[in-house]
Amino acid sequence: MNTAVIITKTMKNVCIAMITDVLTDPFTHYLFMRRALAACIVLSAGAVPLGIFMTLRRMTLVGDAMSHAILPGVALAFLVFGLSVWPMTIGGFVVGVIVAIVATLLTRTTQLKEDASFTLIYLMSLAGGIILISTKGNSIDLLHILFGNILAIDNDALYLVTGVSWATVITICALYRGLVIECFDPDFLKSSGRRNFIGQVFFILLVINLVASFQALGTLMALGLMILPSIATRFWTRNMDTAIAVGIGIAIVSSFAGLLISYYYRVPSGPAVVLLIGVVAFISTLIGRYGSLRNYLAR
Repeated sequence: MNTAVIITKTMKNVCIAMITDVLTDPFTHYLFMRRALAACIVLSAGAVPLGIFMTLRRMTLVGDAMSHAILPGVALAFLVFGLSVWPMTIGGFVVGVIVAIVATLLTRTTQLKEDASFTLIYLMSLAGGIILISTKGNSIDLLHILFGNILAIDNDALYLVTGVSWATVITICALYRGLVIECFDPDFLKSSGRRNFIGQVFFILLVINLVASFQALGTLMALGLMILPSIATRFWTRNMDTAIAVGIGIAIVSSFAGLLISYYYRVPSGPAVVLLIGVVAFISTLIGRYGSLRNYLAR
């Protein structure tokens, strides 16, 4: 009997050790994996709360358009400075603001709706950016800019991501009450004269977070870490504070698992992370507390 107990405990310890090694070895032995995980954690802390407010404000299409619209600025900086973090960041931010201004002017001065204006500008920006990159770079450079390479993130990019996330968290905390009111009762905020100010600050936060996410996930994947966790949380809770905590948790755990999948199965890291968060969001729509399957069974 004692022998059987000892064998059982030994096998249990071996299994635990093997699972621990599988989960921790990539991050223990390789610096680039630790940097990638750190970037995902920091991005999640700043981008997910912003994504929740975007979802409530029905700005997901605008966010998608802006994530593509920064490409010409990134491409111009690439042509002049190469794959340098700060010039590409500044170029993406400047062009993002210009695109937003042009799209807003089109909405106000023509018969185009806001979504159509942003779609028009972002498609032109995306096509123009790809052409610019193709004039000097090769297919590898193009893939790096479009889809990112979070495993190749360096200290400068990590500093940028950390600074943007801290600025986002501090700003959201300072404007939290106004942001929540604007989502649920914009007329009240408009009557107090603060709506325009909060809207402008929120849009600036959106652009700088997209530019920061681009450093890790590329222009096509930048919105994934921001929007997909917020989509998942709405099927688990109706409380704003809880939604932010749950969304950040989903983003961090999915990023950790996505990086492991990327490491062991040799698949692109950024798309693996975004795809895994998307799977979690899809499953949440079905089995979440407010998901369709539970509602169907309740009826």
